[in-house]
Amino acid sequence: MRHVAVIGSGPAGFYTAEACLKTFGDDVRVDLIDRLPVPYGLIRSGVAPDHQSIKAVTRRYEGVASEEPVRFFGNVTVGQDVAIDELRGLYDAVVVATGAPADRPLGIPGADLPGVIGSAAFVGWYNGHFDHAALAPPLAGDTVAIIGHGNVALDVARILAKTAEELSGSDIVGHALGALEGSGVRRILLCGRRGPHQIAMTPKELGELGHLARATPQVDPADLPPEADDAMLDPGQRKSVALLRGFAAAGRDATKPVTIDFRFFASPQAILGQSHVEAIRLERTWLDAAGGAHGTGETVDMPCAMVVSCIGYRSITIPGLPYDEKLGRFANDAGRIGGVGSGLYCAGWARRGPSGTIGTNRPDGFQIVEEIALDLPRARGVEGGAGLARLLAARGVDAISFDDWRRIEAAEQGRARDGSPREKFVDLAEMIAAGHAPVA
Repeated sequence: MRHVAVIGSGPAGFYTAEACLKTFGDDVRVDLIDRLPVPYGLIRSGVAPDHQSIKAVTRRYEGVASEEPVRFFGNVTVGQDVAIDELRGLYDAVVVATGAPADRPLGIPGADLPGVIGSAAFVGWYNGHFDHAALAPPLAGDTVAIIGHGNVALDVARILAKTAEELSGSDIVGHALGALEGSGVRRILLCGRRGPHQIAMTPKELGELGHLARATPQVDPADLPPEADDAMLDPGQRKSVALLRGFAAAGRDATKPVTIDFRFFASPQAILGQSHVEAIRLERTWLDAAGGAHGTGETVDMPCAMVVSCIGYRSITIPGLPYDEKLGRFANDAGRIGGVGSGLYCAGWARRGPSGTIGTNRPDGFQIVEEIALDLPRARGVEGGAGLARLLAARGVDAISFDDWRRIEAAEQGRARDGSPREKFVDLAEMIAAGHAPVA
């Protein structure tokens, strides 16, 4: 019997577990180990709360978790509650699938001022991640600057701009909904150092900005390249640029109090302020033939009360594992950590960095399991999950099972406001207590 430990229970972790079941059949036991008491990773804490259809993929993951060979160990921190070398002794293979939950540093003067927030923290705040529940972003000011021209930046802008009614069917947590209802934000700057042809915004998400109840997207027509140049783009990018052209042509709707102002060719140079954010300094850029951005020396200071940096993510280090600081991921060779025979692997964003869609992690997980099959033609006779459970119990670690998670989920659904699918626990102790509550 092969025993495989998967660290992380987000998409990469579940797809790896699924690949193990399909590849090894009855000859495998898979244990999903997660720092949080709850599974699903970025589906729960990263996907926008008003995009409930995307979260439906968890039904597939629940099917995997319900398979007899799969076991969930939540509320277990690898590197603290159990060491990597201990897992290597208990399992034939250990796959790191922790994603990239930390913000990439902004790295400009003033980035440490109060009011500068990374997107992982801000998204975690409105999604109820207990690491960020106490964030209290400064929403009283008139203007927020968002750095980045990708889908995460769009999510942040849309959530800031939506009304409570527009968020009624979402699973945004109550503390965030209340804060946003009292928000003074009336202008949202979407700042990126390159132009419309280089945005990483997909048409569906970008198109949503054109249908907001109280907000208007604005694009300066002068920032748009000649329309004939759109022919060189791929179909999805052409649709996105066509939407930008539509925003530019429509102009501002004066009946709507909030504007979402696209700032192209605007490279952030500094965050200004004494005790808190007061402005962002943007430098005008030009693009070379390859699309690289270069500063012109022309700057403008835009007053704002908050800056949200949406420039990418990094994996969090784990003691005992080599880490690539430059790329923000675990050091690996095609998914192997430490070479053939180490028994260590990584999958998903932990392997390749934060790129691709949720579905991109499926072939990635299957590839890693193919490598495990090549490296591990037969089992080593290790203990696997039985040994891990015994070790955790001896250390007083309160591991959460998948059945415990189902009780947490039921409790969250039971306390949901009208129209919302759930009201998430944002306190770790309350969440664990709900997991251990007697079955009604």
